Amino acid sequence: MAGAVIYNEGVSGDLSNSGLTPTVLTVAAGSNQVFGTTGTGASGVDRDYFTFTVPAGLQLASITLLPGTTVGGAFSFIGIEAGNQVTLATNAAVANGLLGWDHYSAVEINTNILATMAVPANGSSGFTPPLGAGSYAFWVQDFNAGPLAYGFDFNITAAAAVPEPAAGWLLLAGLVVAGGLAVTAGRQSVP
Repeated sequence: MAGAVIYNEGVSGDLSNSGLTPTVLTVAAGSNQVFGTTGTGASGVDRDYFTFTVPAGLQLASITLLPGTTVGGAFSFIGIEAGNQVTLATNAAVANGLLGWDHYSAVEINTNILATMAVPANGSSGFTPPLGAGSYAFWVQDFNAGPLAYGFDFNITAAAAVPEPAAGWLLLAGLVVAGGLAVTAGRQSVP
């Protein structure tokens, strides 16, 4: 899948290991790919945190798990929180504060996981995709022995415009209301 690589740990270094100071990324309309590694090593769990802001007029339409992703055990984890930080503690028993999350697996490669993440689970609030303009923070990890590679494609599209009523329909609605008032007024004046 061809797309714009906005971050590759193999080239740009490790993504932040702190949810309170995630790596800041820049996204634009179209494909925005992030590649990294996670897993447990000699120094503990390598958690990756990053954030980006969906610009006004755009929306996060999908998150596709890319080929080349490896999963230790049965699954790995990705979570999303509104804002520019992940504030949920790494040892939390519930996902309070997250918009959503997914235990992604190899069977989801080339699949949009945004809808799965949107379903409220274990305390997450849930959301209705797509996600509109604003800041979002992400958390990726796997407790199994690493390094385990992952790739996500964040597809940013133009936000759906809210249709405005046609002027003709507004005029017609106004005439109906005015006509109804005139009929009502006329009935009140008849003995």
